[in-house]
Amino acid sequence: MNRLANPFAPRRALPEKTRQIKAWVCELCNLDDAVVVSVTELACRDEDCPDIETVIGIMRPGEKIEIIRVHKEVAEVTREDVIGAGGNSN
Repeated sequence: MNRLANPFAPRRALPEKTRQIKAWVCELCNLDDAVVVSVTELACRDEDCPDIETVIGIMRPGEKIEIIRVHKEVAEVTREDVIGAGGNSN
């Protein structure tokens, strides 16, 4: 059977690193428990970014989703990357 690869599917599961990134976002943005944070590794099609980027979604109840993009794979994201990408808004 010939299966097409989903370019938006995560390349690999990294639950510990994903939890760490979520913790950084919650700390830096001073988020409460009602806010959902998602971390996804996606294929990037923009000319100015690498093949893979990490997309962080901040979903506050009743508000539009805030997106933070880090032009690195999940495994390579640092706290400083989250700060530099806009993850320090209060």
